[in-house]
Amino acid sequence: MQRKTLIHATLAVAAALVMTPAAMAQTTKLTLGHGAAPGNPRHEASMKFAELVKTRTAGRIEVQVSPSAQLGDDAAMVTALRTGALDLSANSQGAVASVVPEYAAFGMPFLFASLPQAWKVLDGALGKELADKSAEKGLIVLGYWDNGVRHMSNSKRPILKPADLQGMKMRTPPDAVTVDIMKALGAEAQQIKFAELYVALQQGVVDGQENPLMNIHASKLYEVNKFVSLTGHKYEMTPFLMSKRSWERLPEADRKALNEAAAEATALQRKLSQEADEKLVAELKAKGVRVDVADKAAFEQATAQVDDKWMATPIGPFVKKVITAARGK
Repeated sequence: MQRKTLIHATLAVAAALVMTPAAMAQTTKLTLGHGAAPGNPRHEASMKFAELVKTRTAGRIEVQVSPSAQLGDDAAMVTALRTGALDLSANSQGAVASVVPEYAAFGMPFLFASLPQAWKVLDGALGKELADKSAEKGLIVLGYWDNGVRHMSNSKRPILKPADLQGMKMRTPPDAVTVDIMKALGAEAQQIKFAELYVALQQGVVDGQENPLMNIHASKLYEVNKFVSLTGHKYEMTPFLMSKRSWERLPEADRKALNEAAAEATALQRKLSQEADEKLVAELKAKGVRVDVADKAAFEQATAQVDDKWMATPIGPFVKKVITAARGK
């Protein structure tokens, strides 16, 4: 009887030892929020990131993507990242700048001549410095995605020169540099959440707005704004961020997997972003939108004061470094 009991006990211990690793390998679920619509490069790259993470961790980490501001606007998601209520976000330059002011430096008017030039600066020493400042505020930078070069649209008239903006009500994101640009051009700047922008344009709360063409197209803003002007007045990044609290809960191997997945997703997002501008002009015209090329020199001259204003702020030294790296002066 004792021998039989001993055998059962031995088998029970052996079974427990076999089951333990499986029991310990619980799935970690992470949530990734962003404000763009499905079809936007930001969403496509987020989905790719989720797929890569699942593959690289053999299913141990699952990333759920919530697009279209389902989890709140960008500012709310930044707060949620810092508290650990949200794990990941493909966010916006302006919203993050409210916490890490140095992000605003990358939004100076007419800063970069091309997207690859912007990426080179972001992937270099200044991007690393920005990531370090972000970490101090509870935000881990997994990559600098692209939000493209921004252009203007409106429902009133073609915008060819700065004078065409006089008195026009233009929506801006919660981004202080964009507000300064609009004021310098004589427009009336009004901050409205992106999720509410279509209705605001439709109802005439504002006359126009500024965004990269991929956002204008994906969110169908062209339905309520039939004039698009290629001003190219501002570059904007999409910081791809993780909550420092969520990051620190992960073992080193999983952090490595996330970094590798983020690098691939960043390359995809930038590729899609660059391709978008090249094809969307024709698509917008096909939808009955009038597309004009603005007088770039006149716009540059009218917004030059924005640089001076920001170089006189507490982040002025960083702004100057970014301008020097971008423009070589």
